[in-house]
Amino acid sequence: MNDTIALLAKRRSAPALALAEPGPTAQEIETILGVAARVPDHGKLAPWRFIVFAGEARDRAGAIVAEVFAKANPSADEAQLATERKRFSLAPLVIGVVSRAGPHEKIPEWEQVLSAGAVCMNLIVAANALGFATVWLTEWYAYDRAVLERLGIAANEKVAGFVHVGRAPGPRDDRPRPVLADIVTRF
Repeated sequence: MNDTIALLAKRRSAPALALAEPGPTAQEIETILGVAARVPDHGKLAPWRFIVFAGEARDRAGAIVAEVFAKANPSADEAQLATERKRFSLAPLVIGVVSRAGPHEKIPEWEQVLSAGAVCMNLIVAANALGFATVWLTEWYAYDRAVLERLGIAANEKVAGFVHVGRAPGPRDDRPRPVLADIVTRF
């Protein structure tokens, strides 16, 4: 088995709460983003972009999430608000993948959306190849326009995922995977 297949065969998501320092260096982040951007992209549209949440930016983003949550849930207690404030600071690094898919005369919007999903997966594979652990999350705030606007995400954009990156404390148990005989047909 070659190294790439071995990496893909053992890759597991890690709980965001388990992701610890040290996070990727600036050079490692550039490598991860560069690899993430090397996906199938019909028409070379780059129908996606990245938002990097590192350092204090994670706390600022979490404060936005907590403020929006508090406004929508006036009876929320301090423990609930603290949970919302920590959304972006559970891991040392969070990379938002923003889909800019839209109507195009030649490239179906669906293909553009799929390209953004491929970006998320390439990002995860690149980070894991560098020795990090990851988890691809959305959560409620990925769909809340009040949060998205304050994060700089335009009305025509959507969050494909927030990929949390850090160090896992150890190997992760695998989850049940589909049985190939149940999901494969041959034509």
